[in-house]
Amino acid sequence: MNKNKTNIEAKKQLVPELRFNEFDEVWGNSKFGDVNEVLDSLHQTPKEYIDEGYAMIRVTDVNNGRLDIDKCLKVSEEVFNEFTKRHIPRKGDIIMSRVGTCGAAIKLNSDEPVCLGQNTVLLIPKIEKSFAFTFMTSRFFQNQVDRMVVGSTQKTLSLRDLKKFNINIPSLPEQQKIATFLSAVDKKIAQLTRKKALLEQYKKGVMQQLFSRQIRFKDEQGRAFPEWEEKLYGEVYSFYSTNSLSRDKLNYENGVVKNIHYGDIHTKFKTLFDIKKEYVPFINIDVNLSKIKPESYCQEGDMIIADASEDYADIGKAIELVNLNGEKLISGLHTFLIRPDKSKIHTGFSGYLVQAWYIRKQIMTIAQGTKVLGLSTKRMAKLKLQIPSKKEQQKIANYLSAIDKKIDNVTNQITKSQAFKKGLLQQLFV
Repeated sequence: MNKNKTNIEAKKQLVPELRFNEFDEVWGNSKFGDVNEVLDSLHQTPKEYIDEGYAMIRVTDVNNGRLDIDKCLKVSEEVFNEFTKRHIPRKGDIIMSRVGTCGAAIKLNSDEPVCLGQNTVLLIPKIEKSFAFTFMTSRFFQNQVDRMVVGSTQKTLSLRDLKKFNINIPSLPEQQKIATFLSAVDKKIAQLTRKKALLEQYKKGVMQQLFSRQIRFKDEQGRAFPEWEEKLYGEVYSFYSTNSLSRDKLNYENGVVKNIHYGDIHTKFKTLFDIKKEYVPFINIDVNLSKIKPESYCQEGDMIIADASEDYADIGKAIELVNLNGEKLISGLHTFLIRPDKSKIHTGFSGYLVQAWYIRKQIMTIAQGTKVLGLSTKRMAKLKLQIPSKKEQQKIANYLSAIDKKIDNVTNQITKSQAFKKGLLQQLFV
């Protein structure tokens, strides 16, 4: 009797929380290896890659869930034939990583011939292919991955364990319905992602034209603004002292003074920094700040530049403080605090000026170091700037800020859509 009760309860559990109205059957339970043909890749790497040839899909190509075949390394026809002796991936097949980011996967959406790199797995679903792939993005699959991976420095998932994973499956019509619905959500996310990329590309092109003066704004009467003036960085901006507090001196709970760490400039803060919209750490209350000079506290219009980076792309990355909301803020480890001559610089312009390509090239030229690149205030002060009138600066800043707002809006839509999909995955699967 107890056994029957247990079986009934188990069957009840095989019904998803969220379901389309036309379906009410209990889902069936299977092993992953029973509903997918699981094929290993060769345990070797090619001797060489070539510029033009067949795409080899490696672990690094599947880690973000999207495949860009153009970015895959290419191999010769001879190597391709060797690596596809046992199987040739087809459209609709799934390629999964079993080492590193275990369980990360992509579904092939074209008939372009490809071969598998080392440590990948080819899955040929015997059920609705899009349903099988979507299941692999759900927490029900990923939880099983997390339980079965072994290794600390190099995580690995064995094919034997993968085949034993549980997968609960509805009827084919319900599989197709779920796959179609989630495919529509994915399409929306892809459209938004493409829109964001186009806006970013547009902004990059506009900035190039604005700061090379290929395009110019006019004043309210339609007249041309004055010609731009060449100035040295040190003639327009002044440098102020910063602190060297490490992360362990900061917290996100409480404090009186907040601190800008160079790592946050690299990873999360927007060009035009509004403290009300950013998550900024406090300095621990037990840290003595009595030696901080009054002029070293940040002011609106100041710039904070990261003076250290491991690559040229991020060296000299900057934010401009446009709203501090009356809060106390200081510039921290590996940063320069730079204050403009406000009679010459309009607030909101500096952050975009330092992104201009002709300035970026100068910054990369003066950066020094081997493993870590660094800047000096002495060298920064000698950079050559092209400065428009304040009124034209305002026009430029307003225009670029409007583009940034559009990009932020699309980014928020992407985030919400991804959260919506994540919620669906938790409710549509059991």
